[in-house]
Amino acid sequence: MAVKFLLASILVITASLCWVSSADSTEAAFVKKTISAHKIVIFSKSYCPYCKKAKSVFKELNQVPFVVELDERDDGWNIQDALSEIVGRRTVPQVFINGKHIGGSDDTVEAYQNGNLAKLLGIEVEDKGEL
Repeated sequence: MAVKFLLASILVITASLCWVSSADSTEAAFVKKTISAHKIVIFSKSYCPYCKKAKSVFKELNQVPFVVELDERDDGWNIQDALSEIVGRRTVPQVFINGKHIGGSDDTVEAYQNGNLAKLLGIEVEDKGEL
């Protein structure tokens, strides 16, 4: 059991080191800087219904996220590649709060519905409306 734990720990450390070296692109630096500079960040595509749903959660909470519309940027594809390396998902949306990766649309809606999103944002919510 201890050997399995040790091996798992070594794999995690190795993966972390790979993350640092493989995600050092200009786009990865942009992603990291954006996440650290804003309370709420959504990497999105303007036409995506899942992205619209995630954005609607923050509208319901009267919170204004910093949104990066990848389809409206020349480097959007490369930023999406960098996101994939950083969070392990290529899909959009990808939502971050206070530097913490929340996940995609379903993760964001679930966090909203169970109250975790309001806690992360440090806000009080009276009644959660239907999304």
